[in-house]
Amino acid sequence: MLKATRLSKTYKSGKALDNASIHLNSGQISGLLGRNGAGKTTLFKILCGLITPETGTVSITSNKHKPIGAVIEEPGLYTYLNAYDNLKVFSQIQGAPTDIGTLENCLKEVGLPLNRKDPVRNFSMGMKQRLGIAIALLNNPDILILDEPFSGLDPTGVASLGTLIKQLADRDIAILLSSHLMTELHKVSDDLYIIDNGKIIDHGLTQDIIDSQVTLYTITGKNIENANVIQPYIVQKEKNKVTLRCESTAISDILKTLLDNGYNITACIPNITLEQLLNPVSK
Repeated sequence: MLKATRLSKTYKSGKALDNASIHLNSGQISGLLGRNGAGKTTLFKILCGLITPETGTVSITSNKHKPIGAVIEEPGLYTYLNAYDNLKVFSQIQGAPTDIGTLENCLKEVGLPLNRKDPVRNFSMGMKQRLGIAIALLNNPDILILDEPFSGLDPTGVASLGTLIKQLADRDIAILLSSHLMTELHKVSDDLYIIDNGKIIDHGLTQDIIDSQVTLYTITGKNIENANVIQPYIVQKEKNKVTLRCESTAISDILKTLLDNGYNITACIPNITLEQLLNPVSK
């Protein structure tokens, strides 16, 4: 679908990309995790043809007129227009259909209401992100690129946008999204690229990368702090919630024992930071 090989780009301030390579497949959500300034936006701009790399190639397999749709940095909206009129203007610019039915379907597809006629400057950040995605999808692209889509969103907005991204992947769109928020990429991405100082320093299945470094898990459930099986692993506890220190190979057995003993587990979340992934420790 998309293969970028050994991309490099240097600015006056220094090297933004250093032999970075990625591969995107249909229906797959790929995460790009890195600090602010690590090279994520530069990579996206190269993939979209907005800037030219000094070295490397980008190969896209698609029969679409516009194979890539993208929201880079933040949605570029006409804030004095309403959502429908924004779509219409961008459809005209991109040569996409502008009939009412098509544009209303675009709004519904990303979960935006049809009855909002006020300017988008009144929209929440989450609604603006959804409108940006609707614009990126106007030409029915095979690839969707989202630069820091969760930034500025509250927890409800993050969860809602994550659900939308998964639904788009179910349409066989290849999705690449960046973030400096490990938790959000862990929830939505199938595979994960980790970028630091312009270099891709790790790549693999998201869960495998997490499992290789995580040692702390937070488990919630009624009276969970009283369960005998977890007592040797507890590092912190409060009512109905505990944090355990254990290997990833042990957590599934612990959860099974808890369930077998009648505990209703409502969540088990690995505790891991971006710094742990940027500076991995061999186990």
